[in-house]
Amino acid sequence: MRCFFSRILIATFCSGLAHAEVTRIEITERASFAGGKIFGSTGAYESIKGRMFLETDPQNAANERISDFQLAPRNERGKVESWTDFFLLKPVDAAKGNGVLLYDVNNRGNMLALWTFNDGERTNDPKTEAHAGHGFLMKQGFSVLWCGWNGEVQADETQRLLCGLPVATENGQTITGRAHLEITSTEKVFSRAFSWSPWGIGAAFPSVSLNNADATLTMRPHRDAEGIEVPRAEWAFGRWENEKLIPDATNLYVKAGLRPGWLYDLVYTAKEPRVTGLGLTAMRDCVSFFRHGEAKINPLAGAVQKACVFGISQSGRVIHHYLFEGLNGDEQGRIVFDGALIHVAGSGKGMFNHRFRMSTEYGTQHEGHLSGSEFFPLAPLPQTDSITGESGDSLARSRKSGHTPRMLFTQTSTEYWSRAASLLHTDVEGKTDLTMPDDVRVYLVAGAEHLGKSDGTPGICQQPRNTLDERGPVLRAMLMHLVEWVKHGKAPPPSRHPRLADHSLVSFDAWKTQFPKIPGHHLPTHAYQPPRLDFGPRFHSDGIADIIPPKAGKPFRTLLPAVNADGNETSGIVLPEVAVPLGTYTGWNLRSPQVGAETMLSPLDGMFIPFAKTKAEREKTGDPRLSLEERYPTREAYLSRFKAAAQKLHEDCFLLEEDVERIVERASVQ
Repeated sequence: MRCFFSRILIATFCSGLAHAEVTRIEITERASFAGGKIFGSTGAYESIKGRMFLETDPQNAANERISDFQLAPRNERGKVESWTDFFLLKPVDAAKGNGVLLYDVNNRGNMLALWTFNDGERTNDPKTEAHAGHGFLMKQGFSVLWCGWNGEVQADETQRLLCGLPVATENGQTITGRAHLEITSTEKVFSRAFSWSPWGIGAAFPSVSLNNADATLTMRPHRDAEGIEVPRAEWAFGRWENEKLIPDATNLYVKAGLRPGWLYDLVYTAKEPRVTGLGLTAMRDCVSFFRHGEAKINPLAGAVQKACVFGISQSGRVIHHYLFEGLNGDEQGRIVFDGALIHVAGSGKGMFNHRFRMSTEYGTQHEGHLSGSEFFPLAPLPQTDSITGESGDSLARSRKSGHTPRMLFTQTSTEYWSRAASLLHTDVEGKTDLTMPDDVRVYLVAGAEHLGKSDGTPGICQQPRNTLDERGPVLRAMLMHLVEWVKHGKAPPPSRHPRLADHSLVSFDAWKTQFPKIPGHHLPTHAYQPPRLDFGPRFHSDGIADIIPPKAGKPFRTLLPAVNADGNETSGIVLPEVAVPLGTYTGWNLRSPQVGAETMLSPLDGMFIPFAKTKAEREKTGDPRLSLEERYPTREAYLSRFKAAAQKLHEDCFLLEEDVERIVERASVQ
């Protein structure tokens, strides 16, 4: 079956697909999923894995926002070629599915949908029952699709999804230009790749030479400090391996070693810019193929009524940016995504369509202030920046073309502290609540941290990290709301997030007066306030930065969710663990002294601070929060209140019944 299907696809390309966006598909594997397990009425699933070859038309208006597109090499048909890996999970009998194609925007090449919705074991090559988890997406009948979009992702043993993007040239010569990178480390190292992340090393733009005499390096303990220039003789383009310096045009070597927590600003002349925005059109065209492709070549032909897109963190910012660029209509003018679920993206978009900018970069309270991940317009409705006089709407291009999906933004507390989430629903000065359009919802999950439940260890933080398990339970409910919205027009619950009007959204100074003085715990000095950045006149029109590093202007004003006497947030979706607490859940946590910058926030971590067990214990330590014995006279009383809180969230449509059962059962065995 696998070989026969591959032959059909290649033969069809040769006989007439040359003018389509998808010109050829190579299938490398077609197999039964999860050992042929039957998932409810949907039945068994299969996986289809391969590579898709694309042609994008420089003359088509759907592609006019792609930066450097006109400088990409063209084939004999005048088109620009690229390719992307893809992975499709579908019911063996596609007609038994629910008619919805769920596209998971990979995060640095990593697939997250099964890990999120199914509580499955995380992998980039899902095959087993462990990868399928409890099978939520399969039981609901979704077809699930992934493909590469990020040209920075490099192959490694984790089988991350790759995307092959062309390099822009001018008059047959490589393009060069000034580039800026902020490089930091949580440990003393002597070299660091230009684009390093725990998720993998990105393919950075190389220096034009190993000498690059006009390159500069400065260092500082935090962004507001004056930079200290590192003499050119004290650093090099290279990597330190086996006690040797190996020349490398995509690595920074510092003779004295990088100080933990310090920020190193490298400014250099780079070469070989990818046409980065073609990653966004690759995403578009891959989904469009499976949604609209003809029956003899498309395993989902006739089975897709609607398509929804989902992304976590960077992937959520990709979705917002994709819509900002107005790319949700394919080259035939057909809508691609009917609905979007954007999780923990804050108010950010990103460097997903710019020359010599790395898409992995983003701003937090300590790092990435010059990344440009937060730029005006920030909100999905018309707004004006009173400082610059600029007006805009992050969805203006999508609305103009008629390709705006229905959208759900879900945030955790961390996004308010470290990702400027309040700017999604306030004006840029933090003075006024914005009223979301009818096709947009915004929700806060109170007290949660960026990537959901941690293992409770400190990691790089001063305190144990947050253990609140919110990601799967809340997002399963949100996904089903999105499906009902796009298929049947049934709107989800109203937005539920902190607001200025009811004082549930407050300034940092006001928050400091609310948070309890818990012994042994220090408070942050501030939350992330993204600066207004000036990259020069061509940045937003052409994706080209003329000012490197950018000029930093007055920051946008961000606000925080208010907290009660326990330090727990009171607005948004308040899960039972926070409504009937055993401690304080936060979206922030200070960095450990061992990793440097100990007065600053860990980028994406929260913490859990348990209550004292008895009144005597809390009085001995000076903890102002009531103890467990003062709150809950018996275990039965605690569980009764916990179950009631869970049931109330189900009645309010923020938890599915199956998740109420899971949450209550987990609480019962604690």
